[in-house]
Amino acid sequence: MPTTDLNHLSASAIARKIAAGETTAVAVVEACLARIDEREETLRAWAFIDPELALAQARACDKAPATGPLHGVPLGVKDIIDTADMPTAMGSPIYAGRRPPTDAACVALTRAAGAIMLGKTVTTEFAGSFPGPTTNPYDATRSPGGSSSGSAAAVADLMAPAAFGTQTGSSILRPSSYCGVIGYKPTFGTYNIAGIKAAAQSLDTLGLHVRDLDDIQLLTSVLVNRPLKPLDAPGSAPAIGVCRTPLWDIALPETQAALEDAASRLAQAGANVPEVTAPACFDGLEDARIAINCYERSRHMVYEWRDHREALSGMFQTVMQTGLDMDYGDYVAAMRQTEDCRQAASAMFDGLDILLAPCVDGEAPEGLAYSGNPRLPGLWTAIRLPAISLPTHTGPNGLPVGVQLIGRYRDDDRLLSVAKWVLEKLGSPTLN
Repeated sequence: MPTTDLNHLSASAIARKIAAGETTAVAVVEACLARIDEREETLRAWAFIDPELALAQARACDKAPATGPLHGVPLGVKDIIDTADMPTAMGSPIYAGRRPPTDAACVALTRAAGAIMLGKTVTTEFAGSFPGPTTNPYDATRSPGGSSSGSAAAVADLMAPAAFGTQTGSSILRPSSYCGVIGYKPTFGTYNIAGIKAAAQSLDTLGLHVRDLDDIQLLTSVLVNRPLKPLDAPGSAPAIGVCRTPLWDIALPETQAALEDAASRLAQAGANVPEVTAPACFDGLEDARIAINCYERSRHMVYEWRDHREALSGMFQTVMQTGLDMDYGDYVAAMRQTEDCRQAASAMFDGLDILLAPCVDGEAPEGLAYSGNPRLPGLWTAIRLPAISLPTHTGPNGLPVGVQLIGRYRDDDRLLSVAKWVLEKLGSPTLN
């Protein structure tokens, strides 16, 4: 494979080729940097990129014996995640140039396994709603989604094979859908979040943007300290419940068509695809999640509010003021609703392997001022279930529209196995 094509490879393929002596970490990083040099002026996916620092890490990898399963694999790191050798500015002028003293847990773990931190990817302001400069890789006039905008766009644009994202509402799945990559939000608490700027501690989840499902297994093996398991599709056709959710009316025609088409084709492939109705407590669940987000953000960001309020966007000030004005009893009621829904959701999986649900309202919205509607994935984030966005469809403008698969609590392995089966049956559209 020509050196310039190495950036097309998955993380798993890069690791195998380096281990087999078929390429080097330097060659891989050079290919990624060449793509960044070619496209970054338009895409603006990186909050910090230092080619020499990336190459220095790669040279060190090539000189040393393999230290783990990620030896030589470059990763993008969302810019709310601390890195000791790069700034972490969190999408805010308040922290411009800030140098953390240590790596976040996920960075330290993957470094110890041989990974190269390629650079810091753009985040919306404090992983909230106010967007950064990143554009959609398929249409620079449209949003890449948020808050993990740079991570999804960089992976989609072949700048990095994988990148860390975080989700408090829909911040992994939405940009993954808009950018046409795989977005994985594990069960709440699966990956350690030490060293990541908190948004809402009851919701924040570290996850991944990848182009290959096998990369989730590879990275998970490092992040949770377990042997690498091959990701195999189930031996027989799975049972997949179709849940349109109480928010079906916000889904645009392309999202509704994607869900209906996916359900039809999966049934034709042999899956049992019954309709599933969300419990009554799901009505208002996303409003409860938003309330929790506002309340918890306002409590841990008092310093920024007190000493740097003028540097916060109007959007963020509204979120903060909403949280500060919220009665504690209303916060507790919102938390109780999510807990009730989490318990009630277990019955939705009776006789089923996973659920199929809408992921986003439609194609990426025009302009960069609005990063998209967070509500459809937010339902499942609120109740801490694992979820994945698969790039299976396109909309009327030829832009990606993903579908969302949801697993039982702590049943991530089954979710990923069925996701592989689903992707094999549905395929991914060719995008220009």
